[in-house]
Amino acid sequence: MKLNTTDLTSILKASESPVSGLIEINDISIDSRSLRNTKGTLYFAIEGIFHNGHDYIEELIRKEVTYFVVRTVPENVKGKATFFVVEDTLKSLQEFVAYYRTLFDIPVIGITGSNGKTIVKEWLNFLLHPFYNIIKSPKSYNSQVGVPLSVIGINEKHTLGIFEAGISLPGEMAVLEKIIQPTIGILTSIGSAHNEGFENLDQKIDEKLKLFKGVDVLIYEKNESIQKKTASIQSHYDWSFTAEARVRFQHIKDNTYTVNYDANSFSVDFPFSDQASVHNIASCITTLLALGIDTAYIQDKITQLYRVEMRLQVKNGLQQCTLIDDSYSSDYQSLKIALDFLEQQKTHPQKTVILSDILQSGFSDEILYQKVGTLLQNNNINRIIGIGPNISFYLKHLQHFEGFHSTLDFLNHFDLKKFKDETILIKGARSYAFEQIVSELEEKTHETVLEINLNAISHNFNFYKSKLLPETKTMVMVKAFGYGNGSYEIAKLLAFHKVDYLGVAFADEGVALRKSGIKSAIIVMNPENSAFSTMISYQLEPEIYSLPELKTFLTEAKKHSLYEYPIHIKLNTGMNRLGFNDTHFEELIAILESTNSVKVASIFSHLATSDMPEERKFTLQQIKLFQKWSSYLMDQLRIKPIRHILNTSGIFNFPEYQMEMVRLGIGLYGVGNSEQENEKLQNVTTLKTIILQLNDVGEGESVGYGRRFIADKPTKTATIPIGYADGMRRSYGNGKGEVSINGKRAKIIGSICMDMMMIDVTDTGAVVGDEVIIFGEEIPITELALKWETIPYEVMTSISQRVKRIFFKE
Repeated sequence: MKLNTTDLTSILKASESPVSGLIEINDISIDSRSLRNTKGTLYFAIEGIFHNGHDYIEELIRKEVTYFVVRTVPENVKGKATFFVVEDTLKSLQEFVAYYRTLFDIPVIGITGSNGKTIVKEWLNFLLHPFYNIIKSPKSYNSQVGVPLSVIGINEKHTLGIFEAGISLPGEMAVLEKIIQPTIGILTSIGSAHNEGFENLDQKIDEKLKLFKGVDVLIYEKNESIQKKTASIQSHYDWSFTAEARVRFQHIKDNTYTVNYDANSFSVDFPFSDQASVHNIASCITTLLALGIDTAYIQDKITQLYRVEMRLQVKNGLQQCTLIDDSYSSDYQSLKIALDFLEQQKTHPQKTVILSDILQSGFSDEILYQKVGTLLQNNNINRIIGIGPNISFYLKHLQHFEGFHSTLDFLNHFDLKKFKDETILIKGARSYAFEQIVSELEEKTHETVLEINLNAISHNFNFYKSKLLPETKTMVMVKAFGYGNGSYEIAKLLAFHKVDYLGVAFADEGVALRKSGIKSAIIVMNPENSAFSTMISYQLEPEIYSLPELKTFLTEAKKHSLYEYPIHIKLNTGMNRLGFNDTHFEELIAILESTNSVKVASIFSHLATSDMPEERKFTLQQIKLFQKWSSYLMDQLRIKPIRHILNTSGIFNFPEYQMEMVRLGIGLYGVGNSEQENEKLQNVTTLKTIILQLNDVGEGESVGYGRRFIADKPTKTATIPIGYADGMRRSYGNGKGEVSINGKRAKIIGSICMDMMMIDVTDTGAVVGDEVIIFGEEIPITELALKWETIPYEVMTSISQRVKRIFFKE
């Protein structure tokens, strides 16, 4: 895209601009960490609650980025790049993309609602792709930032746009409407999601309807109030299952429905029976009718609808590989997102991409694969496997490229044992059935899995960061296998967020992180003397809590000829677990003054009762003592190390004592220590399994070892593959614990076995293969902790390593 700087200044509403001239913009960016930041990128320095894009401008200039939209030009980069100075960088991003949208005169479907936006968008893309060259929102990019990043992907070859829009506050939709400029509107179901930003449901509906200000056609479930509020729209396509509407659905039997539209009638078999899916299918059918699609095509294609996977998943693969499973979508926009995620989550230096033909892009094949090839090369991909005739032809010139005509061709002729110690992104169009590749490469474990939501971890990290001053450093604890969630993957995410330190309990945990490619500073909180040599070899920094330990480490430091190796001095201010007290200070100071083998990188202590309001006085005593002792040591040693005493609850309850650094632990994983704290956090982990078998148990019959459950009426039971070897307490059985199936609670009955447990599913409508939630959103981990008479830490860390961990990003 070529623009004169004068025109771009006007579009951005910039107050200051460079000298007039022609510039070429190849991409826009808001993330300094993306490997797509190269010459020709227009970078918007967005300022948020948790970050400031201006902080990374110097780093981006080193990557040859030369065009920046900023609120102010930092002193250290003046004259080094082209800057457009604006009042609000986010608003300027939106203005720029709104202008860009005006360059294309194509029909655009705008979708909003409380639920179903992404599913309807993905299904419409599938249903309409034979008739249009479609550009759509990647994943769930429907926010004030996500929408412009989606719309900027339009090019001259596209013939239809499908974009979703989500809002959480009044005034936001008017902005998104200017960017999307839809000609066709779809309103999905309106529910309670994101209600907190609005005075009432009516206000929320009014705000959402602002997306349809300029549409010619509106599609929605019949609602007299909505019809009145949108009376100016030319054509209304309302639908209903219960009332007279332009499109009327009537249930016949099983999953078959009759569709009555104007004077026509035809039947359709719905592939899903749950209410949400049925309503989303109704929105899709109504849209097809509004676009004049033949009913015979609708009858055939609707039966082929599929479950939409809306997230990237990280899984363990064979031969120490890590898999990133994005096997159900392949378009140019989402490829950019997936490659950024690959860089963020890689657990090995070797990066591999398995990519199918991209079936819709808006570009000619030659231009498309030229862009794809450049994208792969900029992301330093070590091995590229293309599956499909087009990608195999156009990318065959790339180094380390191997092409195959089909998925079957690849599976039959490629030796999967060649994959070893690498991170593999698997990304393919649905028609290529890349789930077969994932199945072959995935490490085989049983059906019980612990899902970890990386978006939620980012949210929780940013929540605690929001309570800190910009200059305050963060240390995040990933000990005990990341509190049971998986240390490597979480450490990768934290490195992406540029945390200052990671904390582990023992040296072997730190070594494992180093071997998986983690370069962040790592503190070993419980170092054993026997591991000092190994720690030095892997650049792990020890906590020093006693004089004998310090002397032993100094002996090892001299063997390795170390100079100013960082150590971390722990003070015992009241926990009475580990640490120096003032009786040790004279000797401690003397030793440290007599050596240059080590330097004190930080001084810290640990709060014992920061989560207990009734012990506030004791916590303040600890903090006061720490301030006194740390100041004394700093004065005597003439040093200015980092000081830190606040843990998770300390950050929430005592942010005024954050000093130079804080330590975040359990809060990162979605567990706070008060109701007010938990309200701000998102659930990170979900432990789930499936139903293996159903049994009809008669009155008087027993279930499980010891006949601890005797049925007092006819009961339907289900057996699920999780037991005390997976981390469940045996005492949690026999009616004490519950699980969730299809949104309904089911009691655990009888004794919990080593590998299985039985549940009462009489009133749940459960079938074999149904998903069972042990803990997660439906059953909080805090509930299990209460019934186990322990704390959430113990529940989380007790989940066995034989339970497969799946990391995902929405």
